[in-house]
Amino acid sequence: MSSFPLVIDLDGTLLHTDMLHESVVQILRNSPQITLSIPFWLLQGKAVLKKNLATRVDFDVSTLPYNLELLNWLKQQKLEGRKLILCTASDISIATKIAEYLNIFDEVIASDGQVNLGGRFKAHALINRFGSKEYDYIGNSNDDLAVWEHARKAIVVNFSNLLYKKVELQCEIERSFPSPTLNFGVWRRAFRMHQWLKNLLLFVPMLAAHQLANAGTWHSLIIAFLSFSLCASSVYIANDLLDLESDRQHPRKCKRPFAAGNIPIWMGVLLAPVLFCSSLLLGQFVGATFILWLLFYFGLTCAYSWGIKRLVLLDCLTLAMLYTLRILAGASAAEMSLSFWLLGFSVFLFLSLAFVKRYAELEVQLLSGNLKVHGRGYYTSDAVLIQTMGITSGYASILVLALYLNSDIVSSLYRLPEIVWLAVPIMLFWVSWMWMQAHRGKMHDDPLVFAVKDPASLLSGLLFAVVLMIGAIGLPW
Repeated sequence: MSSFPLVIDLDGTLLHTDMLHESVVQILRNSPQITLSIPFWLLQGKAVLKKNLATRVDFDVSTLPYNLELLNWLKQQKLEGRKLILCTASDISIATKIAEYLNIFDEVIASDGQVNLGGRFKAHALINRFGSKEYDYIGNSNDDLAVWEHARKAIVVNFSNLLYKKVELQCEIERSFPSPTLNFGVWRRAFRMHQWLKNLLLFVPMLAAHQLANAGTWHSLIIAFLSFSLCASSVYIANDLLDLESDRQHPRKCKRPFAAGNIPIWMGVLLAPVLFCSSLLLGQFVGATFILWLLFYFGLTCAYSWGIKRLVLLDCLTLAMLYTLRILAGASAAEMSLSFWLLGFSVFLFLSLAFVKRYAELEVQLLSGNLKVHGRGYYTSDAVLIQTMGITSGYASILVLALYLNSDIVSSLYRLPEIVWLAVPIMLFWVSWMWMQAHRGKMHDDPLVFAVKDPASLLSGLLFAVVLMIGAIGLPW
């Protein structure tokens, strides 16, 4: 057992995140007007900035993304009698709260509103406290090189090869903890590429109008699909950043890349606007009206992320509108008009799916013993009412479909309109099946993601397409 104290950095070392970035994101979500003060605080120094932010945020430190491998090693060092010091450039109030939760540190040294305890300032503080070469230090960045220069031994965490070589030149490396792998799979989950399936709704107006042979329409819709997908990814990233605390309290969402600390917050802050601008550039090739629908979608999703998702019922209505907006944007890209029937069917069906999503979340929270959903306006006792409204909305969409199939327009579009009536029992089964799975607790956080992996849903979709195709082209005999 070493008699030398072990000094541990916090941001990016003990945590897979940075508390300054976490503070800014929380302020942006809860009190966006305060962000206007950030440049003025920064002019007074980073220590002043961190102090002002710390007094205006409140974290549930139990859900933060800790470096568990390092933390378990530190606990073992503590059991062996080693003195552990948390030394960080984060504000003292935040550092103390984390230290009290972990209950393994003998001392906390941090920024105090006057001195930003990073780099050479941290090195001076440790030299004054312990003496040069009288402590071992755990860090993760180039800012820590000034500290390692006066440390006895180094433990390097979340490091690059270049940083590792620099540390080797300054002191002996006792141990290292490599960075989590940032591969394509992590980025795919951050972009929510599986959610791009929703943007296939852009093609619905073309299919409904039987314009599959129009090459120009296909070209416009493919570009529109890519544009919408990039826009959606930018919104998902922004939403994940604003929803960090709620996601970390969810049994599945806590594994999302930003909530888990697999991707730094600053990368998301830079990436979201880049994706949105790329989306607008692609949208220019589709048309001005499509751009307007795209901007409306972006604005509505931002409003949803910032506040609507916390409003009972309005959140589900907004989700239904976001689905329907894709169909409206698709009609614009294909330069087609939409019928009342398609819009009515879509709104009721998507409202039902939005209620499925919320019902599934309520069931998860209910099983966890919670009375209220964090970051939402619902109580778990609302689940039964949400279920009733969702099933009613789903059946209302099928009623609209049945009325549409009895209209004169069907006779002009389909050779065998009587065959198309089989779409009604197929939809009745699928809506009932989705709600049955939700009731049994088998529903994914997103019903469309569940549907594309569910054999019964895929079979229902195939049968629905076959019925429409036979109705359109007739039987081969």
